[in-house]
This record gives sequence, C-alpha cells and structure tokens, in this order.
Amino acid sequence: MAGRARAIGIRLAQTVPVILGVVVISFILTRALPGDPAVYFAGAMADEQSIQQVREALGLDQPLVTQFFLYFADLVRGDLGRSISTGQPVLTDLAMRLPASLELTLSALIVSCAIAIPLGVLAAVRQGSWVDHLCRVLVTAGVSLPTFFTGILLVYVFYYLLGWAPSPLGRLDFIYLEPPRVTGFYLVDSLLARDLETFGATVRQLALPTITLALFTLAPIARMTRAAMLQALSSDYIRTARAAGLSRGKVLFGYGLRNALLPVVTTLGMVFSFVLGANVLVEKVFAWPGIGSYAVEALVASDYAAVQGFVLAMALLFVTLNLIIDLSYALIDPRIGFDTK
Repeated sequence: MAGRARAIGIRLAQTVPVILGVVVISFILTRALPGDPAVYFAGAMADEQSIQQVREALGLDQPLVTQFFLYFADLVRGDLGRSISTGQPVLTDLAMRLPASLELTLSALIVSCAIAIPLGVLAAVRQGSWVDHLCRVLVTAGVSLPTFFTGILLVYVFYYLLGWAPSPLGRLDFIYLEPPRVTGFYLVDSLLARDLETFGATVRQLALPTITLALFTLAPIARMTRAAMLQALSSDYIRTARAAGLSRGKVLFGYGLRNALLPVVTTLGMVFSFVLGANVLVEKVFAWPGIGSYAVEALVASDYAAVQGFVLAMALLFVTLNLIIDLSYALIDPRIGFDTK
C-alpha cells in the first residue's frame, strides 16, 4: 500500500511540468487568436476611445509578460478569471457545464462498451461468421457517419416522425425542474432526491445524444477488442489452457479477455479524452449546455479567460484519466505492478 501511494505521488509530481506547459502554451495561443475581446465587449457601435477604455479595464494594454504573471498569480489563488461572454467567473461556468458533458460522454461510453466489447469478443471467437461481418459493418458505419448527421437523422426519425423522443433542447424538458444540485449529474441528483419522474425524463432526454455518441465511440472499441482477442487466442498460454482441459468460459474470459483488456482500456482512455473535448457537434445538434459548445463560443468571442480555463480543465482531466488507466493496468494484470523507481 505504501509503495502504491508513493508511486501515485511520483506520477502526480511528474504531471506538474505538463500542467505548467499547458498554462504557458494556452496563454500564448489565446493571445494569437484573431479578433480583439475589447471590441467584442465594447460592442459594434463603440468608438476607438471606448474600446481603449475597455482594453485598459480588461488589462489588455499591459505587456504580454505582465499579463501572464498576473494571470498566473490569479491561477495560483484558484481564480480562472471572468468570462466576457457570460459575465460569470470561468470556474463557475466550468462547474455548471462540465457535469453535462461528463454525463453525456460517460453514458455514451457505457452504452458503447456494453455493445462493442461483447461484439468484439464474439467476432474474434467466430472469425469469418455473420457476427464478425456485423462487427465490421458497425465499425465502418461508426467511423464513416459524422456525428452531426447521425444526430440530425435520429432527431428527424424519433422526434419529428415518430414522436417518441422529447424535444432536443437541453438536458431536461421545460416542464420539469432541475433536481437539487449535488453532483451536477441529473441522473445521480434525481436519484438522490428520490425523484423518479425527473430521472425518467433525464433518461429520455439523454437517449438520442447518447446513441449518437455511442455509435461513434463504438467503432474503435469494437475494433480494438476484436484485434486484442484474436492476438490473445492465438497465444501459447491459451493453447496450454485448452490442453489442460479448462472450460471454454474459463479460457475465453479468465485468460483471453483478461489479457486482451489492456489495449482495450488504453483505447477507452483515448476515446474518452477525444470525445469529451470534441463532442461540440452533438452538443449543438441537441442544444446540450456542455463544455464543448462553451469553448467554441469563447473562441468566437476571443474570450481569453474562458478558453484558457477550458484548456486547463481538459489538461487536468487528461492527467486524472491517465492515472486511472495506470491503476487499471495493475488491477487487470498484477504482473505490471507499480514501478516506484
């Protein structure tokens, strides 16, 4: 236990230079964005004097080095700045929007894993069968169809034609009140409040955007599961296990799938990282108030504080995710362990 805690501490310490690099690079790149936030904030009809006053109020008239050290000093105090687009502190905006994106992304990954992993295993076990061909079709379709097209198609069929889905306007239909905020996840908060009606409404609202993202994330997970299982099933230890007379289930799941999970977990981490920051098209189609649409709106307005806050939040999430993946490796395969050297 002490070795594990020491290893986690070392890996967290190794992330400090990464976070500092992200802070510096995001600061420099945001200043290189086209447009002037002072012009956006002052309004289209403002004169040059008014724009200059706004620029001074925002501190944009200071030298770049001075701006950075002021920003870094605020960052150390936990102040990410104030968004000129919303007028709210960036930390407040992120706290409100990040749970929406996480809930959507995690729901999509759970659905895609529930389909992709069993499908990939079956495709590897029954190579060349109809299951294998079905896996290839789903993988090709998931990669080929853009998420915005899939989302619009689902809305057209299930909302407009059939009327089965609620209106694609946010996390909850307007006839329902938001559950008392505890985690920011409506599914969890509604269960904590024992409000099953709101929970059901949240599930219905989540269904179409979750399916849209799940179809996209299903492809790499199923493909990696199939490839990893094929490699595992052709290995010597599987042949030895079969020769020892072990049951088919023990061979497939106890030895084959467990050894194939390492690349699958790595793929899951990569997919989660990519989708969380790139699901803006799905958020736009379903008017989902997530962090992706927040970042795009901040980029359009040259909202420096909001863009930097988004990049920093993503960096911290990726660091946390990589640590979780490392811990998962040791749980799946104890031979990996924790190297504390």
